[in-house]
Amino acid sequence: MSFELVKNYLTERGYGDRAREFTVSSATVELAAAALGCEGARIAKTLSFKTPEGVVLIVAAGDAKVDNHKYKEKFHTKAKMLTPEEAVELVGHAVGGVCPFCVKEGVKVYLDPSLRRFDIVYPACGSPNSAVKLTPEELELLSGGEWCDLCKLPEPAAE
Repeated sequence: MSFELVKNYLTERGYGDRAREFTVSSATVELAAAALGCEGARIAKTLSFKTPEGVVLIVAAGDAKVDNHKYKEKFHTKAKMLTPEEAVELVGHAVGGVCPFCVKEGVKVYLDPSLRRFDIVYPACGSPNSAVKLTPEELELLSGGEWCDLCKLPEPAAE
């Protein structure tokens, strides 16, 4: 799947004008933040995992990390990310461009509350050099995702 597919999906829903493709990579939080000129925490990274019930995507703020205890409590298994090959096969997007839009049937999307700290977040658009500007509410609407607390934020730096 590709940027064009996701852009068409967003366009059909009135959000296509917010999708951007870059001449540089946005495949990591740091690269995406540099391409967009924003703080890394606003990047809505999409992480893909295998669970006994199937593939799940967790969309979280760029500075959040999956909390192993919360993950195990929710899915009754240890967190095991998909390999790059599995991501393409099971989700439909390559690593670096994995996003919660236009995914394969049966893939469940979870949105972490770490995103709600921001008025605007930037998930990828199906390619390693793209992003779309959305509010957390628009992200929920367009992804069909369910809010679920699965991550933790970094500890504040000691003064």
